[in-house]
Amino acid sequence: MKIPAGFIIDQLKREQEKRQREQVANCILFRGLPEQQRTTLAGRARIRAFAKGETIFRMGDSGDCLMAVLAGRVRISVASPEGREMVLAILGPDEILGEITVLDGKERTADATALDACTLAILDRREVLSFLERDPSAWVRVVEILCARLRNTDQHIAEITLLDVPARVASTLLRLIEGEPASRQVKISQSALGQLVGTTRESVNKCLAEWQRSGIVRVQSGSLITVANRTALERFADGLRHNPSWGERISLSG
Repeated sequence: MKIPAGFIIDQLKREQEKRQREQVANCILFRGLPEQQRTTLAGRARIRAFAKGETIFRMGDSGDCLMAVLAGRVRISVASPEGREMVLAILGPDEILGEITVLDGKERTADATALDACTLAILDRREVLSFLERDPSAWVRVVEILCARLRNTDQHIAEITLLDVPARVASTLLRLIEGEPASRQVKISQSALGQLVGTTRESVNKCLAEWQRSGIVRVQSGSLITVANRTALERFADGLRHNPSWGERISLSG
């Protein structure tokens, strides 16, 4: 008996939706909660795909939802009136965005753009707040996430303020490959890397070219960077990474 093509497509869609909702249930915010609560929240999420380069939200937009990255990467950035952009973070699968405005109900504090084609799970603000009211213990997880973001921001400011360009590029590459420990590869344009470390594309290119000649990194197609010698790269990032007390002393948030 021949199975209709429409039936097969529907089955594949249902399987995909099931996997996506399982990802929502296991995202960083809901991890550790009872399975029933995670399943309920995941069932209320809307799934949406964004094309590479598509705007997810802009600074100043109303914050009426929380988002979790299921696939792809999202660039969080701010821009000056003159158009100069600084990348604050690059978020990957299982990470969340929009948590600040969901909690305080105010405007978005940065721009979010799809760095790759990506898929997000979207939860309305009222669902998130209702969930937190029903289960106050989940606030601990929210505070942990906010504290981690604050520490990352402190480190970012410290690096831009106190480290030279090679140290900043090295430190950022080491952070980016933490999510890819096996391949030690990261896909990011040199322009985006420059925005992330607070310098120009030309300065990043100069660093990478020198490190490639020394066998520390390999650069393919301009945007695929492989860390070939992690120990050598860590030496360039040594100033901040091996002086944790330094980061505490210059913390802007206490």
